[in-house]
Amino acid sequence: MTESNIAPKLLVQMHRELLRVRHAELALAERYKQQEMRTPTHFGVGQEAVAVGVCAALRKDDVAYSHHRSHNHFLAKGGSVYRLAAELFGRETGCSRGRGGSVHLTDLSVGFVASSAILGEALAAATGSALSFKMDKANRVSTAFFGDAVAEEGAFYECLGYAALMKLPVLYVCENNGYATESPLAIRQPEGVSITGRVKSFGIETFYVDGNDVCAVYETAAKAVAFAREHMLPVFLECTTYRWLEHVGPHFDHDLGRTYRDEAELQDWQQKCPVRRSETVLLATGLATEAELEGWEAAIKAEIEADIERAYADPWPDPSQLFDNAS
Repeated sequence: MTESNIAPKLLVQMHRELLRVRHAELALAERYKQQEMRTPTHFGVGQEAVAVGVCAALRKDDVAYSHHRSHNHFLAKGGSVYRLAAELFGRETGCSRGRGGSVHLTDLSVGFVASSAILGEALAAATGSALSFKMDKANRVSTAFFGDAVAEEGAFYECLGYAALMKLPVLYVCENNGYATESPLAIRQPEGVSITGRVKSFGIETFYVDGNDVCAVYETAAKAVAFAREHMLPVFLECTTYRWLEHVGPHFDHDLGRTYRDEAELQDWQQKCPVRRSETVLLATGLATEAELEGWEAAIKAEIEADIERAYADPWPDPSQLFDNAS
């Protein structure tokens, strides 16, 4: 964990947000095993610091788009656990009225516009929002979260080129967790090159950060957002991180006998757990005691369980409204 000049209040706030995102994901993963959520889910356990650090640097009226592993970003931008859980259960009270499932989340009230399972879509949509901000002369920033596999798609380079050419206030956040589904980066991209390096060739300002260090992510994202807002230009932020669970679903890969990565690799990354690293900072700076940390965690877990139970008890959508808003 890096030393920082982050205000104590924000350090505590980000830690509590890390706990909310982490335990919401773990609780939903456990409920998913009961076969009552009929939607594919891509859990982001282990990658929380990217979402929390970046969203802490955004204003409420800035917007964010995400990809299939979207729960972290939805929650960190201000989305509720209750409405997320209701969406996964397919209930009318879900953030997409139970029609979208895990990969189609939205909450315009907090600036989380949409998530999509289509690789590259978040970049294109966020670039479009940035264009509208420029045309409206609005001092707002549009953000796209995406994984390292998107850097192998044509849409990635089209968006970079267009945003650089048109000078658009968009923040591109690459969550580089080293895998595209089950394919490691080493067999997908040439040795000795980097995603950040390729982005630099577009003349775009770039940043690279340890994505499991919430303080480092926040401080770097704050610089990136300030640059985009002040200069009305695109910015690229690459965050190295790691997902703990399987690509799709609630299980650990090694429990299912998958061999594309082993348990030792997971355990190595778990030593870099963003939640535990944040705890270390709070204890070292005297902002919290062990007892306080445990108390916060227990209270947040209880709130999450109550939200999930409330969502589960909610009504299903009315079948007569199946085609509402369809055209």
